[in-house]
Amino acid sequence: MDPLTRLLFFLSRLVRRPPSRRVAMVMLAALALAVGLVLVERLWSWPAALTTERVPIRRLGG
Repeated sequence: MDPLTRLLFFLSRLVRRPPSRRVAMVMLAALALAVGLVLVERLWSWPAALTTERVPIRRLGG
């Protein structure tokens, strides 16, 4: 199932059965955090301390 269809199913479920106030606040906080991280990355570049380093994959038996 493509992401747009999943999003539409999720939103339709939210309209039919709205979440409690607490769950809605948690969802809004998560959305605000995600938007904030995107803005930080776009405006000031991503901090080096939050960048992960690639670990080489060792293959067994090869």
